[in-house]
Amino acid sequence: MSRTVDATDPQNREAALDAAANAVSGGRLVVLPTDTVYGIGCDAFDNEAVAALLRAKGRGSDMPVPVLVPSWSTIEGLVREYTYNMRKLVEAFWPGGLSMVVHQAPSLPWNLGDTRGTVMLRMPNQPIALELLERTGPMAVSSANISGQPPATNVQMAEDQLGADVTTYIDGGEAHHGVASTIVDLSSGRPRILREGAATTERVAEVLGMSSAELRGDV
Repeated sequence: MSRTVDATDPQNREAALDAAANAVSGGRLVVLPTDTVYGIGCDAFDNEAVAALLRAKGRGSDMPVPVLVPSWSTIEGLVREYTYNMRKLVEAFWPGGLSMVVHQAPSLPWNLGDTRGTVMLRMPNQPIALELLERTGPMAVSSANISGQPPATNVQMAEDQLGADVTTYIDGGEAHHGVASTIVDLSSGRPRILREGAATTERVAEVLGMSSAELRGDV
């Protein structure tokens, strides 16, 4: 049975976050607000929960689940090598609307889908999401919607689509940005942009010392 917990009221916030953290540690799915859109998430290291997340969205393993982290330092234990370009993007955009596709540490026991040895990482700029991540550690999080449907910008939109597949819905109010993150691929040679979103291509290119055309792969 699903329940919605209100994290917008300061008096309820701790209880709401505790309920969500308990659900995550128990291998269940939660919906949480982020700085872009609402997300559906679970413990990144619980492979059964990740499989349940993919089923809830109607997606296969060919569309791997990204991972949200609570801090800059967390990334160092998740990647094969913490490169100069990673550090530049982390310092410029985290917390915020930029996701990076990087080579994961080979020792990690997770199964996020057909990642070919990579993982997509982001640190959200949303206090409720960060407080939950501090309790749970890295979470596999995808947009809270059925694949092909509009992403949810409030908890009711998420519940209308995902229903009883999710144990705990965290109501954090309206998602202020409503735009998905920008995705930059750092896993193969020259950085390239896979999706333009909350962070502009021009700003990402500036941080990396590239032209926008180079980042888009136009030259």
